[in-house]
Amino acid sequence: MAVNQQQLDRIASGKGFIAALDQSGGSTPKALKLYGIDESAWSDEAGMYDLVHQMRTRIVTSPAFTGERILGAILFERTLDASFAGQDAASYLWNEKQVVPFLKIDKGVEDEANGVQLMKPIPGLAELLARAKSKGVFGTKERSVIKANNAGGIAAVLDQQFELGQQVLDAGLVPIIEPEVDIKAADKEAIEVELKKGLIERLDRIDANTPVILKLTLPSVDGWFQELVDHPAVLKVVALSGGYSRDDANAKLAKNPGVVASFSRALTEGLSAQQTDEAFNQSLDVAIESIYQASIA
Repeated sequence: MAVNQQQLDRIASGKGFIAALDQSGGSTPKALKLYGIDESAWSDEAGMYDLVHQMRTRIVTSPAFTGERILGAILFERTLDASFAGQDAASYLWNEKQVVPFLKIDKGVEDEANGVQLMKPIPGLAELLARAKSKGVFGTKERSVIKANNAGGIAAVLDQQFELGQQVLDAGLVPIIEPEVDIKAADKEAIEVELKKGLIERLDRIDANTPVILKLTLPSVDGWFQELVDHPAVLKVVALSGGYSRDDANAKLAKNPGVVASFSRALTEGLSAQQTDEAFNQSLDVAIESIYQASIA
């Protein structure tokens, strides 16, 4: 089944960035704490997820959150079966906000080996992709982590990413391939040399009629991803904030033309459950505008 052409065109040529709203079990407590909600506020996992869904709902239903500056949004799997303002989450994003919906499909990463963390197995993948497609999801996101310049480890990450990416393409969705480089890696710049070489080798084997999206750590060398931005098999290159503050992430992003943001923590920085709606919407508007400007610089 073909992807939604209108959404494809929006990602390919629209101006803006992709909002990452896919905090998972491991990152949710920290996200809530930064939002002003302590772990004492929930007694079980279901309660925690209810609270983070309230946070996500407040973000996406805000008047600041629209397709004018936001191209897409990445959802957590639980969100796929939830709703925003009474509509299925993915449908709401596209129908009400003109924001293209993506779904995080990885189940987290394995323990480090050979300087990397591969993705854990994804049971029921075919069913999940079919369900996402039926709900109007355009693409997926899948993350692994590179911590050291180990050629074998980096190759293993990329082989796994592109194998999964092909399964996503075969299901009629567009994969966001995310081999994150740890910003604290001692040899980060050397990793990025090996990573780009490996990415180009694998991209050269992909049909340009079924392009992928790359989500990468902001590089040590400005403009380092230009060959990837220009590659015919790449629909978009987006950057993760990776632990940088929003100001630092925006400054680095602005030095990489053609790359747009896909920030999570940097997007929600400064938002609080205790804010009035007016203050919350104003803070979110400031965040979105700053990330938008860095993305189109």
